[in-house]
Amino acid sequence: MMSSNQLMEILLLTTMVADHVVAQTAVCVPQPTCEECMMKPGCAWCSERNFTKPGESDTSRCDSEQSLLRRGCNSTQIHNPKNKLHVRKNRTLSHSNGYTVQLMPQHLRLKLRPGEPMSFKAQFKRAEGYPIDLYYLMDLSYSMKDDLEKIKNLGQEILSALETVTKSVRIGFGSFVDKTVLPYVSTVKAKLKNPCPTRQTTCQAPFSFRNVQPLTSRVEDFKKQVSEQMISGNLDPPEAGFDAMMQAAVCTEQIGWGNVTRLLVYTSDDTFHMAGDGQLGGVYVPNDGACHLSREGLYENSTIYDYPSVGHIARVLSQNNIQPIFAVTEKSVPTYQELSKLIPQSVVGVLQEDSSNIVQLIFDAYNNLSSTVYLEHQQLPPELQVTYDSYCGDNNILRNQKRGECTGVKLSQEINFTVTVTVTACFKESQHIIIKPQGINEELHIEVSSLCGCNCKDLEVNSPYCSDGNGTFQCGICSCNKNRLGRLCECLQDTGEEDTKDLDASCRNGSSLVCNGHGRCECGQCVCSGKHRGQYCECDDMSCPRSDGKLCGGNGLCGCGTCICNENFTGPACECSLSTNDCQKAGKTCSNNGRCRCNRCECNSGYLGKFCQTCTSCNCEKYQECVECHIINKGSPNPECHEKCEKTGVTKVVEDFSDNLKGQPCRLKNFNYDFSFSINNEGDVHIQYAERQGMVDRTIVIVGGSLSGVVLIGLVIIIIYRICIEMYDRREYRQFEKERQKAIWNEANNPLFKSATTTVINPRFIND
Repeated sequence: MMSSNQLMEILLLTTMVADHVVAQTAVCVPQPTCEECMMKPGCAWCSERNFTKPGESDTSRCDSEQSLLRRGCNSTQIHNPKNKLHVRKNRTLSHSNGYTVQLMPQHLRLKLRPGEPMSFKAQFKRAEGYPIDLYYLMDLSYSMKDDLEKIKNLGQEILSALETVTKSVRIGFGSFVDKTVLPYVSTVKAKLKNPCPTRQTTCQAPFSFRNVQPLTSRVEDFKKQVSEQMISGNLDPPEAGFDAMMQAAVCTEQIGWGNVTRLLVYTSDDTFHMAGDGQLGGVYVPNDGACHLSREGLYENSTIYDYPSVGHIARVLSQNNIQPIFAVTEKSVPTYQELSKLIPQSVVGVLQEDSSNIVQLIFDAYNNLSSTVYLEHQQLPPELQVTYDSYCGDNNILRNQKRGECTGVKLSQEINFTVTVTVTACFKESQHIIIKPQGINEELHIEVSSLCGCNCKDLEVNSPYCSDGNGTFQCGICSCNKNRLGRLCECLQDTGEEDTKDLDASCRNGSSLVCNGHGRCECGQCVCSGKHRGQYCECDDMSCPRSDGKLCGGNGLCGCGTCICNENFTGPACECSLSTNDCQKAGKTCSNNGRCRCNRCECNSGYLGKFCQTCTSCNCEKYQECVECHIINKGSPNPECHEKCEKTGVTKVVEDFSDNLKGQPCRLKNFNYDFSFSINNEGDVHIQYAERQGMVDRTIVIVGGSLSGVVLIGLVIIIIYRICIEMYDRREYRQFEKERQKAIWNEANNPLFKSATTTVINPRFIND
């Protein structure tokens, strides 16, 4: 009886073998030794004695397994190792009684041929109610004063919100300001004690990072520690957020991280310092990524080590399975969104000015993180390649990705990935790959070995087969001793120049190259390389013309550079089929508008389409003679009309004359007739003609009507204009009359008129 674990391994292995992806059939490139042959995809080696013929190179032993069998090699003498997979650990997905498995399998061992990939399935299911550790990292610069007051009373609300998705939650608190050197903070003694902008306000001394409250499930402890916190201050807007994130990530014991979902909530209202900024304050040593917290929880060496880089932070967070949530004010959101693109499994949320929405923001961010699954590898050796196919449900499949990725994943939804591993080069010791989901502390370990050597068990030193002990026999070939040559070491190598020239001359056939440059001369005979053969290696069975990327179009055999075509095929590359099936439609060959060549239609001039059914030169003039012939002969059969109307059908339309014609209208110049023609999908042409109706020249009517209309519209406009002017004048006149009647010209009542009080008479004035 098999155990349940053994049965599960067999089922998994069966699934993996069923889904095993083998590279597309590769063309074997022959190699001279068994070891080199094993490094080429699709190649096998025949170690059978006397498999090669005299004058044939040992490279012919390296070929595809099917070709070797076809050439007569015994199947027991063929070396063609296959990819192998062994399941070492495969616990099933579960979450009960403190036992949680979210990724399967957990440990595999692969043995792979170079260039031949192997695929296997990996499954992931996020456990429902998985415990959460949430560390709240807060910016305590002076601009966050109102936020601190809000945070002091939010511990219980944060725990209550997260308890809706898990039964176990712990919460911690840390704060940061900036490095305590110029130009980040004021180093004036008074300002180091109280960095607040006014003396009336009390602030705590600046610091880089402080672990205020390690992770705890006691809300009272969280509230007590946070309530004792005071705001601080610095000089420049960017803060030491990266210093704080690094210490919070690497100080596992001091923070109290558990083997659970780890969330790091980062709140700030401004940007951050990064690697290189520390040089402004004389801090040149690169960040070492180590924990430097004192017993009081302070980052002691902040003035020794520079700020971390973005890449360093991203790597450390990923290694420690910490998922950051950036809760920042609206003005800083664009900066942190760009940062989030560089840090895997992170999200950004908009924090209100007083942090009043922090609870909802954390809850939404957690749900967002939980609905996204990333599966990626770590510690990938250069000799290996890994790709992923992600099956995210609802026919949502992402293929050949650099990492597995699924979004919109529901809780307890099972996600499948197909992981493909390929060896690109041989290596002696086993290589290791670690594949893990981001933010989850579970891993898949893979050991990979390369299948490169040949385990031939026919080793014979000084073998009689090699010309009475003149060589070592292994894997079917002789490795000759010094000064011996030949397939069986049958030739004694003479170092004399004249003897060498005589031997080389027998390997030339009117060419300056020995064996035409496709082999070597041994014992006065050509030993050809690759696919070459013949007495002088003059034949190449791989040099024939190709069609559709296939030798001889896949419709023949290559013989010494010339294609020998199968029946019903011809052409230099056997590319031409003698069949006419693909040219026939509706009983016609190429719609009678072309000829069939190589089972394809070659259309006559003016015709297009697979069956030459589309006419590009069909116009009124093309069918004019045909219609005129029918009109002259009154539609009766006539040999002359048949010649002019080849492949057309002509019909006379009587009722309603030319108004009843269908298709494109055409006019005959010499007859009082109109006609139309149409072409169907088979290329058949149908012509209709009809007597033209008596038509009136409407040019004068149209022009006269247009002029009359313009004149009439002009008169109407003038009349309307005159009526409006008349009405306006009448209204103004009536108003004038009313005003005139109101005026009374009475001097007695005129306040400006007064009688003279003195009269003077000029004595010199004589009045006539």
